[in-house]
Amino acid sequence: MIGRMSARAGHRIAGRDERGAVTVIAVALLGMLLLLAAAFAVAEAMVVAHRRAQAAADLAALAGAQAIQQSSDACTAAAATATANGAVLLTCAVDLRDVTVTAQVSGPRWLGAHADFAAQARAGPG
Repeated sequence: MIGRMSARAGHRIAGRDERGAVTVIAVALLGMLLLLAAAFAVAEAMVVAHRRAQAAADLAALAGAQAIQQSSDACTAAAATATANGAVLLTCAVDLRDVTVTAQVSGPRWLGAHADFAAQARAGPG
């Protein structure tokens, strides 16, 4: 029995002790999953910002077209509507009874990078 114990003990000393290796792999995989989740969250925020910009532009163009119908200033109405929807009106052009606008919203800020999203819309009777 003594011979067996010393053989096992010798095997442990000569072989590599791999206890804790799974912990290192699990921590690495968890880090990768967190990074991937953060990247997906930023991508989702970018899509949401683009949709907000498009909705603000659409509503601003419609408000401008309605203002023309009421003999008011189209670009003032479009700017007010864009601001009410969390956007900035970048451009406003009136061509007869058509109004074309460009609205911009702030995008997500992550790791020092940021992007603002702009969208264009046109409204009028024709």
